[in-house]
Amino acid sequence: MEWLIPVLIVLALVVIVGIYLWATYNSLVQLNVRVDEAWSDITVQLKRRADLLPNLIEAVKGYAAHEKAVFENVTRARAETLSASGPAEAGVAEGHLQQALKSLFAVAEAYPQLQASQNFLQLQQSIVDTEDKIQASRRFYNGGVRELNTKIKVFPNNLFARNLGFHEREFFEVIDGAAISEPPRVQF
Repeated sequence: MEWLIPVLIVLALVVIVGIYLWATYNSLVQLNVRVDEAWSDITVQLKRRADLLPNLIEAVKGYAAHEKAVFENVTRARAETLSASGPAEAGVAEGHLQQALKSLFAVAEAYPQLQASQNFLQLQQSIVDTEDKIQASRRFYNGGVRELNTKIKVFPNNLFARNLGFHEREFFEVIDGAAISEPPRVQF
């Protein structure tokens, strides 16, 4: 009968550790899925913006055909954004696209008749709306990454989380902060 108490204590400890591991594993899976979903939301918004840019370029081209370098830069930056495969590449591409958009909007400012065009104004508003959605998606993604990375790094999770296949994720940060320090100026 004396051996029963230590066995019950060990059994209770094993059950407690098992429940802890089960709960922690499930929460890590949930956080991982949330980060994947948030990244998917970002790529949807980046694709939406990329789909709007050719229309905006065409609208501006009609008024400023001699600004070929600006159009080429926007097109190149758009392609770079679409081909980015992860947060680090997307951050670099985002900085390049923001610079190119600043140039495009600067060209548009020189043409008052373009700024009066209803099509141009709608495209501009759609891009501004999409930029807001990208920022919201980015904050949601980075929040999920923060939660996941924290859960992986805290003790005792750091002892077994990596062995279960969970790894820290990268934040979506624009690499060239100066490129986006000022948003594109849109004047009507």
